[in-house]
Amino acid sequence: LVSVLSSAIIVYRLPWTWKCSKLLMKFIHAGLNTTAMILAIVSMVAAFEFHNASNIPNMYSLHSWIGLTAVILYSLQLLLGFAVFLLPFAPVPLRAALMPIHVYSGLLIFATVIASCLMGITEKLLFSLQNPAYSASPPEAIFVNCLGLLIVIFGALILWMASRPHWKRPPEELPKVPRPNGGTLEGTEAESTMTDCSNADKSDVGFNSEAARKRNLKLDEAGQRSTM
Repeated sequence: LVSVLSSAIIVYRLPWTWKCSKLLMKFIHAGLNTTAMILAIVSMVAAFEFHNASNIPNMYSLHSWIGLTAVILYSLQLLLGFAVFLLPFAPVPLRAALMPIHVYSGLLIFATVIASCLMGITEKLLFSLQNPAYSASPPEAIFVNCLGLLIVIFGALILWMASRPHWKRPPEELPKVPRPNGGTLEGTEAESTMTDCSNADKSDVGFNSEAARKRNLKLDEAGQRSTM
């Protein structure tokens, strides 16, 4: 769960993904978060069934409270992300206003999941290690304590990558519209104006030559009538 959630957080922060389209990265981000949500629900159901089968009370420890809170917040975060950022119905001002909240909530949920993992493995050691006890630092306790330190380091690296400005995905450039003759709008307008003027001149010349031809024909007819 932690690895999938961390992958969903840093999917925008990896430089080799910047060449991919923003829409593709959105679908990958949403898919990873959905997978993490499914794993969280399966884990929670398994924990409740194990407690019920072993006659262990449910929701009595701080680990269970923080874990359930993380799942509830994560489900709300996922629904908000789908409705506002993935579907093309939300207006741009609303997306811009909710984006800082979305980013902060994701990091807060990730930190809550890390804390829940640490409390869960500590609670399991306290209940499982009886002879020797957890306080005697048996090999199992040393191994789990080292695992907890690695989880903290891993979480710190993910938060560092997600909070560094130079790891942020650069904005996509707007597509440039190709324009003829140097790509300037003024040149295009000037060219069209010159073309219109030349066409007008040509039409005027044709009209004047036609008028002169008709005038000459009339003069010739008048001369022929006078000689007759």
